[in-house]
Amino acid sequence: MKISVFGAIGFIGSRFCELYPEMTIPIPRQETSGLSKDILYLISTTDNYNPAIVDVHVNISVLMDRLVNLHQSDTFNFVSSWFVYGDVPLPAHERIACAPEEGSYTITKLCAERLVADHCKKRNISYRIFRLANVFGKGDKFSEKKNALQYLINEMKHDRDIHLYNEGMFFRDYIHVDDVCRMLYEGMESLPVNQIYNVGSGRPILFRDMILLAHTVLGSKSVIHDSESYAPVQDFWMDTTKITSYGIINRSSPFEKLVRMIEDEL
Repeated sequence: MKISVFGAIGFIGSRFCELYPEMTIPIPRQETSGLSKDILYLISTTDNYNPAIVDVHVNISVLMDRLVNLHQSDTFNFVSSWFVYGDVPLPAHERIACAPEEGSYTITKLCAERLVADHCKKRNISYRIFRLANVFGKGDKFSEKKNALQYLINEMKHDRDIHLYNEGMFFRDYIHVDDVCRMLYEGMESLPVNQIYNVGSGRPILFRDMILLAHTVLGSKSVIHDSESYAPVQDFWMDTTKITSYGIINRSSPFEKLVRMIEDEL
């Protein structure tokens, strides 16, 4: 199985190509056609802080330029985000109706999912949609606006004081980038097509616990300030029963991967 990877220079795409160099064909940014029947599509904005026109262009227009060049023999594997769920009962499963909150990133990601499904069904092209949980790992371009976990870890690494929004008392579904790449690869090998799959650890992880663990491993002198918020932070984690029923599971603890990531960078 040769896989054409769109978005091969991004965080997940680059790691995927590193892990499966003999199986991947990185597609240059300007190209609109893949070079194999199996396609992994990772081109996307990454947060809700862009002007709406940027999210529309990257998440919709760029996607459509590639969808129209698919062939009936192709299988299009589209990587989406947990953000499309919005405020739904937890754990979020694939059958539930998505209700994304305001923000052009979340809106355009859900729109992109529906465009993929509609376009592929009309042209009899196989597809899969993978909704990823919170992904962390070496190589991510974190900031205050994106990947708060690694941003705060970097602050603690330099002994700078940090402030935990809502005292860090909220839940997320964290999964290491290597586990994501493996699950995507195994999914493209064996999962039924024309369906949506959650890719995550499938467990609620308290954000504060991840921060305190990182603080200890780093031996950081940072002072952790607890900041209460008038607006409660929304909890989120995924139901991964569907993908695990096919034997594709997250085999490692996010806490273990967090410790290993920190130790590798010290």
